[in-house]
Amino acid sequence: MGKSKKPPFSGRQCLQEASAIINYFDKFFILKRKSSTNETFHSVSPFLVEKAISGYLGEIPSIRKLRSGDLLVEVSSQMQAQIIIKLNNLASIPVTVTPHPSLNISKGVVSCGELLNTSIEEIADKLKSQRVTHVRRISMRKGKQLLDTKHLVLTFHGSKIPESIKAGYMKLAVRHYFPNPLRCFQCQRFGHSKASCRGTLTCARCAEAGHDSSDCKASEKCVNCFSKLIWCENEINESNEYLSQR
Repeated sequence: MGKSKKPPFSGRQCLQEASAIINYFDKFFILKRKSSTNETFHSVSPFLVEKAISGYLGEIPSIRKLRSGDLLVEVSSQMQAQIIIKLNNLASIPVTVTPHPSLNISKGVVSCGELLNTSIEEIADKLKSQRVTHVRRISMRKGKQLLDTKHLVLTFHGSKIPESIKAGYMKLAVRHYFPNPLRCFQCQRFGHSKASCRGTLTCARCAEAGHDSSDCKASEKCVNCFSKLIWCENEINESNEYLSQR
């Protein structure tokens, strides 16, 4: 039999966990050109960009040019993250560097009835050491009342959620958070907001164009299902017409 392993001292595991949390770093950064004429990286040689970034950081997982012309850079170590955030120039090109606003965070859901009467502020403060940056309680509507539930949406500093967290003496499993689909309140379609809508004002109640739903008393109809039904009918009619001509 081999030598028995000594268990860690009482504080060792806590120190290891704390170290892992402290060493967590942003992995995705946006490099933007500083230019009085709004120049972007569209006009810069990709060979020059790769050579300059490799010279500063060494080998990194990826560099990608965004539609805006800015660069999205992924790093693989805390040292690379510390170097890139301090960059002011890239091969004599003035730049600004900022962490990506959404790729460096992730959201998960935990459920705990014991936390139902605990304030969001206290929960957020107690979970701060576990990379939790924001806490939101999920509510449900019952009649005219908005009731709190035991489900909490946690925002983590990091692109991956942990398998579990500790809330006091309780270990809570963390599930992936799937937000409600983005819906436009102008055309009632999914996938974009009213601010970026190019469609026609459509009633959310009757699916007819040209008015909103505030004073509409027509029978209810889903605009997305209604449009799909019309598309299917048109396809069927075209197919029937084609078959009749054969």
